[in-house]
Amino acid sequence: MRLSGKVAIVTGSSGGIGRGLAIGLGANGARVAVNYKNNHSGAEETLTAIREAGGEGGLYQADIGVKREFEAMIDSVVRRFGGLDILVNNAARTRFGPLSEVTEEDFADVVDTNLRGPLFGSAAAARNMTHRGGGSIINISSCAARAMVPSHAVYTMAKGGLEALTRQLALELAPAIRVNAIAPGPTSTARNRGYDPEYDNKWKGVIPAGRVGCVDDYVGACVFLASDDSAFITGQIIGVDGGWTIKGYPPDLSRSDFSKDRQRG
Repeated sequence: MRLSGKVAIVTGSSGGIGRGLAIGLGANGARVAVNYKNNHSGAEETLTAIREAGGEGGLYQADIGVKREFEAMIDSVVRRFGGLDILVNNAARTRFGPLSEVTEEDFADVVDTNLRGPLFGSAAAARNMTHRGGGSIINISSCAARAMVPSHAVYTMAKGGLEALTRQLALELAPAIRVNAIAPGPTSTARNRGYDPEYDNKWKGVIPAGRVGCVDDYVGACVFLASDDSAFITGQIIGVDGGWTIKGYPPDLSRSDFSKDRQRG
């Protein structure tokens, strides 16, 4: 129970990587605030899994791309659990598609969630963490910030900004609060398989580890960064990508269907 007594918020934890991280933190003793924007049923499933793993938590609806909603959620979590020690900025928007088709709405949607949210949310979290003597902020970036992938222009830009923000916040919030990031590699999720049913098979051919990532691959790094085991680590971007960025080229994505991606609420 490496996180016993600690309170964590995981944004966008109604499914995918966020769900796995929330469950992992809960299983290691943290009380976890499960954040969701629209997927209430998914968030309930996450909370159920946390409890089945022996953890404790609660559900918190908020669009973290809206400053006042993120701040209100943090205030609510602090009132309920008595403080905040860990913030995982996981929620993300993608809006994949050709550069020629990118709209201002695409840009605003991705930047609000991937950058605006982590900046203002981290600032609000830091104010509360200070009262507890410190804390850990963990940003979920992407290997796409280092190795370029077609049709990812706005997403890549935002994740690159998130990594720069990670280093900047690590400097400004030191020494009490540590700020690091995890950069996942290609991952087998329902969303990615929705782009292409052959997603897993196509990507494993260009990943040195010989497979795509799974949600559980990121839990260990997250728990480590949230715990006191990483007390002397801050401002770092930890790639968990099966070595993909060593090679740095994607498979053929010409048959990927990103049309529904820009319609998500």
